[in-house]
Amino acid sequence: MVISRSAPAVVLAVAVLVGVALPTCTKEKQAASPPPNAAPPAAAPPPSPAATVPLDPTSATERAPDRFKAKLATSKGDIVIDVHRDWAPNGADRFYNLVKGGYYDGTRFFRVVSGFMVQWGIHGDPAVNARWNSAQIKDDPVKQSNTRGFVTFAMAGPDTRTTQVFINFVDNRNLDGMGFAPFGEVVVGMDVVDALNGEYGEGAPGGRGPRQDRMQREGNAYLEREFARLDLVRQGTIVP
Repeated sequence: MVISRSAPAVVLAVAVLVGVALPTCTKEKQAASPPPNAAPPAAAPPPSPAATVPLDPTSATERAPDRFKAKLATSKGDIVIDVHRDWAPNGADRFYNLVKGGYYDGTRFFRVVSGFMVQWGIHGDPAVNARWNSAQIKDDPVKQSNTRGFVTFAMAGPDTRTTQVFINFVDNRNLDGMGFAPFGEVVVGMDVVDALNGEYGEGAPGGRGPRQDRMQREGNAYLEREFARLDLVRQGTIVP
């Protein structure tokens, strides 16, 4: 699965995203790659009263428009996602509030698995992660399929979606039956998505990429020190 919150959850996105050697054919890759998941952040520090949190979960409850576009200005170019609230209302509302509140600004594309998907959504500030880790939303019924370009929340099990999102590189219909409900589709910049740096591949311990538990605890300091060439979201905005 494409999920991301605790060491186990991190593997969920691939089994919730752990990282498995990808076979040569697309179907093999899909079967071997753990689902996009959000690993649980058991070791994340408690939020500091002095920490500047760009967005508080308790206030990020605005209903999203029935249809809207979100632009992610990344280190490789712009990506525009067309969001349909009727596809997955809970997911669309959460994504709308995260983008509008600036949550994704500065976040890294930490899991880029060729022939599968690219995942992001762990904040660079550990105090922010600590506040959002328990801000889970209810699952949505799967109405669209995880085909190329479709955008979906990662998770670590039922009703565990928080902030991590992934974009499908290929047809990953096998994720549909696991409960991954797409809420939008990339309509501009799929070439940018394809160009995101995938040299680190799957996340540890199944691959060479970052550990989600350390990202939760140490934030971008960990990534800048050990995975400096990861691409990132410079700024996310709701398109007027």
